[in-house]
Amino acid sequence: MKKSFSIFIGVASIALALALSTQTGISAQFRAPAKISAAANQKQPHRLVVQVDVNDPAVMNLALNNVSNVAQHYSALGQKVEIEVVAYGPGLHMLRDDTSPVKARIKSMSEAMPQLAFSACGNTRENMTRAEAKDIPLISQAKVVEAGVVRLMELQERGWSYLRP
Repeated sequence: MKKSFSIFIGVASIALALALSTQTGISAQFRAPAKISAAANQKQPHRLVVQVDVNDPAVMNLALNNVSNVAQHYSALGQKVEIEVVAYGPGLHMLRDDTSPVKARIKSMSEAMPQLAFSACGNTRENMTRAEAKDIPLISQAKVVEAGVVRLMELQERGWSYLRP
């Protein structure tokens, strides 16, 4: 019993000594970063790409809410942000002029936020055109990209942050 107790005391003493000797280092690691003038130190705009791949008005509105919140946040900090919404698959309905449940909201947001872009998947559009045997009209704010998934990949490879609501 004495031997076990002595080992315990020895281990506890070593642990206490290590903790005390590294206390400054540990506390420095967990100290909050100093406040920096955000506008002065921002070299590039923040960049966010948002994926919409479902034909669900709730998801579309959530994506637009996220876009609005991010834009307001960085605007309040005096920082720039670029945001691109990429719609593909069933999510292309978000950008279709004939079926979009959010086209009026996209129009008003685009007018208020010139840093906001909307990309429509060309592959999905072609498939919908074939399936519906008619041209698929897009809202004027949408630009067609060859493939929505490829657009997402390329933006992420360039350092854009990714969000799927």
